[in-house]
Amino acid sequence: MLPPRELAPLLKLAGPVVLAEIGWMSMGIVDTLMVGPLGPAAIGAAGIGSGVFTAIVIFGMGIMLGLDALVSQAHGANRADEALQWLRHGVVIACIAAPIVIVIVFGAVASMDRWGLHPDIHRLAEPYLLVSTAGALPLLLYASFRRYLQGLHVVRPIMFALVSANLVNAAANWVLIYGNLGMPALGVEGSGWATVLARAYMAAFLFLSIRRLHARRGAAHPDLPFRIERARLRRIVTLGLPAASQISLEVGAFATATALAGRLDPVSSASHQIALNVASLVFMVPLGLSSASAVRVGHAVGARDPARAVAAGWTALAAGGTIMLVLGVMMAAWPEPLLRAFTPDARVIEIGTVLLTIAAAFQLFDGTQAVATGVLRGVGDTHTAMAMNVVGHWVLGLPVGALLCFRSGWGVVGLWTGLSLGLVFVAIVLTATWTRHARRLA
Repeated sequence: MLPPRELAPLLKLAGPVVLAEIGWMSMGIVDTLMVGPLGPAAIGAAGIGSGVFTAIVIFGMGIMLGLDALVSQAHGANRADEALQWLRHGVVIACIAAPIVIVIVFGAVASMDRWGLHPDIHRLAEPYLLVSTAGALPLLLYASFRRYLQGLHVVRPIMFALVSANLVNAAANWVLIYGNLGMPALGVEGSGWATVLARAYMAAFLFLSIRRLHARRGAAHPDLPFRIERARLRRIVTLGLPAASQISLEVGAFATATALAGRLDPVSSASHQIALNVASLVFMVPLGLSSASAVRVGHAVGARDPARAVAAGWTALAAGGTIMLVLGVMMAAWPEPLLRAFTPDARVIEIGTVLLTIAAAFQLFDGTQAVATGVLRGVGDTHTAMAMNVVGHWVLGLPVGALLCFRSGWGVVGLWTGLSLGLVFVAIVLTATWTRHARRLA
């Protein structure tokens, strides 16, 4: 039986983090909603542009996942000086990674002619993707600030930053997409600029939150000279690289699926994008639990309390599984109202209903693999999730999905069926891996 004492601190930490993740995902949903009146091609283009940029920048953000374990373990050992040093070096990595992200995005744009996209989608997606590069550095700085605050169990500023950033994004979308308040109507490209503004706002909000946190410490705040230590940079990269690879492989698989859907007709592409938005919004719950579980397990490891680390891990997995079962049932029961929030197009709703039914079926597995990844990250194991994502998504999921889509004539439904198989595989293997770690810790 799971110790009930672990559930309360987990949910207390996870609640604001889940809301923050929902806020993060809501920005993409707001973009989709607000370009929706421009038609299926605009929905597909915004989805492809956002998906490709995220698949590239997420690698840099994933490096920061190493800070979850490093900062939380320093916090568990009452080493505020160590936690601060990890923050500073996270910022250095963000500044190094941003130009690399921009170069890769420009390379992706240069190759778009060879993607086989529908011409209407291609025409709109290219400027959106180019505009997105302006948000690379703010997004990476936000990631480093966020991991530091989470590692200290200070999560409310993260929640407030993302909730308010959605208001910034929605207002900027209204102005820039449709040319309100005397601004030019930029269409899909305007949605990209709105997202850039919201990301800059998020980074500034968390920076000021950290400054306030340090000011409240007063004399207790460590006064450390700033110098770059190569050993610390290597430690962050060594721990974060597998995590970055893992999340990039997973996000990249869905971004590739989005690009493949873009080779179909605009209706299929729009159906895919809307259903993916809904499924991704639901996924924010286990993703928030994943971050919280990494911090709880890492804190216990830093405090040299293996029994609490094991209890925290199993509690997170049980909570994630229960919540995702409930959300999966809800998704299966009410697919049409969810889809109608995005579009009145009957053809899009018809295909989207099938896709959401498939999504409902894999919710338990998607949630389990997400939480298990966080639990393993808390004990410093970031390699297993990376390796299993290669096999699950790129060896199994995408090839099967592409085969069903283009060779068997299943269309976008085939893509989703293949991706589901990959998620099932990853969930089973990562749960088994955590079981072995738990036995070792016990």
